[in-house]
Amino acid sequence: MYKFLVACRAGVGSSLILKIKMIQVIEENQLPITIEHTNLDGVAGFDGDVIFTLSDVAEELKAEYPNRYIVGVQNIVDKVQLLKDMQDFLNTRQVD
Repeated sequence: MYKFLVACRAGVGSSLILKIKMIQVIEENQLPITIEHTNLDGVAGFDGDVIFTLSDVAEELKAEYPNRYIVGVQNIVDKVQLLKDMQDFLNTRQVD
């Protein structure tokens, strides 16, 4: 099982919507992923596999955490793109 983090600056608006959409995609496609949620202050303590955030925040996080797998999302309700982004990560890993 892989652990994803959904984060935005405050952790109360866009990231909650993104988390809900990602959970829908995970359930609809039976993906081996669990989701955590936080604001940007919680990113440093995240010990999982992938960080999903808004595209503008992703650029900042990539600069701060160059060795992390970070996905910048343009449209937080685009389930087709979210599925693609999740599958792109899964394709880089050996699924248990």
